[in-house]
Amino acid sequence: MMYFFIFLVGFLSVFTITPLMKKMAFKINFVDLPTKRKKHVKPMPLLGGIGIFIGFVIGYIAFIRPFNKKFFYVLIAAIMVIVIGLVDDWYKTKSREFGIVPRLVVQIAAATLVYKAGIVFSGYNNPFTHTYVVLPQVFRYLLSVIWIVGVTTVINWCDGMDGLAGSLSVISGITLFIVAMVKGQSGSAAMSILLVGVVLGFLRYNKHPAQIFIGDSGANFLGFMLSIIALDGAFKQTTVISIFIPILALGVPIFDSIFVILKRFIEGKPIYKADRSQMHYRLESKGMNEVQVVSFICLISTCLCLFSIILLLLRI
Repeated sequence: MMYFFIFLVGFLSVFTITPLMKKMAFKINFVDLPTKRKKHVKPMPLLGGIGIFIGFVIGYIAFIRPFNKKFFYVLIAAIMVIVIGLVDDWYKTKSREFGIVPRLVVQIAAATLVYKAGIVFSGYNNPFTHTYVVLPQVFRYLLSVIWIVGVTTVINWCDGMDGLAGSLSVISGITLFIVAMVKGQSGSAAMSILLVGVVLGFLRYNKHPAQIFIGDSGANFLGFMLSIIALDGAFKQTTVISIFIPILALGVPIFDSIFVILKRFIEGKPIYKADRSQMHYRLESKGMNEVQVVSFICLISTCLCLFSIILLLLRI
């Protein structure tokens, strides 16, 4: 019942806050303007991510509440990620592109704060000797930062259609919740179900046709929190094979982003240069409408997540 109430508070908070964010965005003209690359034909409010963040903090304070070093480090890091996302969104309100270097620097700094908080990929269980292998500190830092920045980025990259980033985050969040429950990790389970609740509350207004956009601030926040939940839960005490559980839980945005990076590299294009090479755009070019594309991608994500749960239950 505790997890149900955490979910409910997160859901109701964002469900209530989002219309206010929509009004505020129009009032201060914080809207995404149509361009040749974008599908929407009228300005769209960009403050959806702020409502998600507020709802998440409300749920955390109401139910989870360990106000320790880890909480404050993660809170500061999350605010950093949201703020740089808001700057990116502000550039969109001016029909301009924000540079990748400042975003990357801030995200690495935020990931370093998370590492300092003790949320680290520290090692794995050797399946042959049944001993825990602790990685050297430099590898612990690099793997942790690469994971956090990588997941933050791939969730942002999949935010190209109404409800897509949110729906994939919900599927991944439910998977990480199940993993945490099986492993007896109550803290990770609470964070996962809270994230699911706030995103579902937002999807009421973001599903096609969207009334409000999540913005880079919101997509970055979702990816950032999913990476931390996985790092602090699913990656703990893992074997070589079960390391793939959180990777599969976030499989669609991860594998699609790897494909996009390789494609851009082969074609000699800048890796971070926005184009229409993501899966959702490719499916749309094949004749699918937006609802069909989102549903199909979510189906693939669900299959990968089910496979990750099978790996978990097999305890390989």
